Amino acid sequence: MPNHEVESPPRRRLLDLLRDGPTQTLQLPNEQSYVHWVRRFVFFHGKRHPRDMGADEVTAFLTILRGCARFPPRLRIKALAALLFLYGEVLG
Repeated sequence: MPNHEVESPPRRRLLDLLRDGPTQTLQLPNEQSYVHWVRRFVFFHGKRHPRDMGADEVTAFLTILRGCARFPPRLRIKALAALLFLYGEVLG
């Protein structure tokens, strides 16, 4: 009896989805910045996938940035924009 199961395509890496997906509408500096902030967010949370995280993890990340003098408000706003883009446009 033949096997009629269809193989699903391999899951694409998060940063590939971010770079190749809706970021094509972004200018290159914004795309690079968003990739940077998403990477920092993922590494901050021990390389957990953002699908497995939510508002609490986003808040924790942004709170740490707020408490660090190296991150002025404009950078925190960029980090927030990157995470909003990730959850709204990339992950849905």
